[in-house]
Amino acid sequence: MQSDIDEQKKQIRKQCRLARQALPESLKNHASRQICNWIANLHEFQRANVVLTYMPIKAEVDLRPLLASHSHIIWVLPRILPEPEHSMLFHIYDPNFLVYHPFGMAEPSKNLPIIAPGEIQMALVPGLAYDRQGWRLGYGGGYYDRFLQGFTGLSLGVVYEALFLEDVPRGNYDIPVHGVVTEAGVYRISSKFPASGYG
Repeated sequence: MQSDIDEQKKQIRKQCRLARQALPESLKNHASRQICNWIANLHEFQRANVVLTYMPIKAEVDLRPLLASHSHIIWVLPRILPEPEHSMLFHIYDPNFLVYHPFGMAEPSKNLPIIAPGEIQMALVPGLAYDRQGWRLGYGGGYYDRFLQGFTGLSLGVVYEALFLEDVPRGNYDIPVHGVVTEAGVYRISSKFPASGYG
């Protein structure tokens, strides 16, 4: 039942938060740099013009060095809409026009140009944890699942290797990503992200 899955997710979220908090700062910094390198070397990334990313919060993997070193890409950030929409809009990233959401993360100003989801070629998706099948454990809002449900580009989960698990609970509305990137490497999961594309 969905209620059982929700309870399982709640418990695993608590465990994963504690596990992430326990990671040494030096390890998280090193892992973030390695993950940026893995992504930068992907053919799929090198061919992409419009890429969705995020601003890190709560010790998430920090992809900001990737943005700085690939300024030719049109980087896009999500902006959470207030309830009852419970969804996201996407704006061009400009480091000079960031505002802070009550959840704590930096978001693009609502005055920045909006990018339609169909224009996004690659999405770098944060998560508290991922599993080997590409299922994501988020923070419970469902924002990314709503986006991924209709997303036609390539979705890559971004997470520390310590939080790349064998299995996470999933419900009826959860959507898996096509691949996962950790500091240990790139894990290609979907046929949309074939092994022959790496390099």
